[in-house]
Amino acid sequence: MPAAPPHSCRRPRAALLLTLVAVLTCGLLLPRAQRAEAAPTTFVHPGVTVSRAQLDFARDKVLAGAQPWKGAYDQMAASSYASLSRTPKPWATVECGSYSNPNYGCTDERQDAIAAYTDALAWYITRDARYAQKAIEIMDAWSAVIQSHTNSNAPLQTGWAGSSWPKAAEIIKYTYTGGWPNAGRFATMLRNVYLPMVIKGSNSNGNWELSMMEAAVGISVFLEDKASYDTAMAKFRTRTAAYVYLASDGDLPKTVPSQNLNTRDKIVSYWQGQSTFVTGLTQETCRDFTHTGYGISAISHVAETSRIQGQDLYGTDVGERLRQALGFQSKYELGASVPSWLCGGSVNRGLGPVTEVGYNALHNRLGIAMTNTQALTQQNRPAGTNALFVAWETLTHGDNPA
Repeated sequence: MPAAPPHSCRRPRAALLLTLVAVLTCGLLLPRAQRAEAAPTTFVHPGVTVSRAQLDFARDKVLAGAQPWKGAYDQMAASSYASLSRTPKPWATVECGSYSNPNYGCTDERQDAIAAYTDALAWYITRDARYAQKAIEIMDAWSAVIQSHTNSNAPLQTGWAGSSWPKAAEIIKYTYTGGWPNAGRFATMLRNVYLPMVIKGSNSNGNWELSMMEAAVGISVFLEDKASYDTAMAKFRTRTAAYVYLASDGDLPKTVPSQNLNTRDKIVSYWQGQSTFVTGLTQETCRDFTHTGYGISAISHVAETSRIQGQDLYGTDVGERLRQALGFQSKYELGASVPSWLCGGSVNRGLGPVTEVGYNALHNRLGIAMTNTQALTQQNRPAGTNALFVAWETLTHGDNPA
């Protein structure tokens, strides 16, 4: 195999001063607020991935007919998720095997969760109470029935649906004045059915645990559960560091202690056989970009939630890992030639609609140049939904300064 390409930042090996210089040179130290892994003193609502100020910005742009927000809203409103004739399909037990085989309620749960979020967004943009009432109908239907998730994909399925539910619930509970009598029952569902499944984490491919921690963080915000928020954030920080490689990590990627990846051979195997590690590579890059996109999206969602809650994960290594992962994957998603040392010379593209949140935070807010990510983001507008847990992010986060 050809030698690994030179790192832009060498691993510091000498004095503390050299270490600090190397870290600063690599751009790992962004301005940071209070301890970003700790729960806020007071939770902000709505505060899961999208804030009231962001919603207000999007609403103003849509009502003014400005692009790309108007086009993004029209795309959402024309989707089946926004249909006011939708009938929710709750299951008492959702049973999901690998690749949703078997599929007993898996698709229904994910689609209803996205539909509830879609209706919540439509309510906020239009102030048409029918959308709020439809979101409530969907959430009430599931909270009245669901008791458990089972089978091999249960943790991931719970993470996907559990990422959308609190986004919908936050908007409805804190912006709709028409009342939600069963909001407490919905909170109980999140606490008893979803949170116990996701908070434990996973030792599967990294996108699993990242999506699960996204759900756990969002649920914790809705429940105002500081202990669960802290637990989820700690797992998230560890997993993010083990998912996206930076040259400053050393010769090998960081690992999650519970996975016992204690040799180079084990790490290479876990990284899909990739033995050359470069900044921005993820643990699943050489699997395919679709699953990589799930992981990147979850990282951006948790970072955005932390920002809304008054802390700053963008100002930690999380922000740098997100920036580099977006840039690295975007380059090849856009069609750049794949070198022989990367994934055997070919990659499976299909990153998905996952760049808006991270691009907006890092480029538009922090002013970081992100040429490849910018090109891909603008090319893919309006970003739709992946039908799992990502939805309508050009509308909510596209060039949104709030």
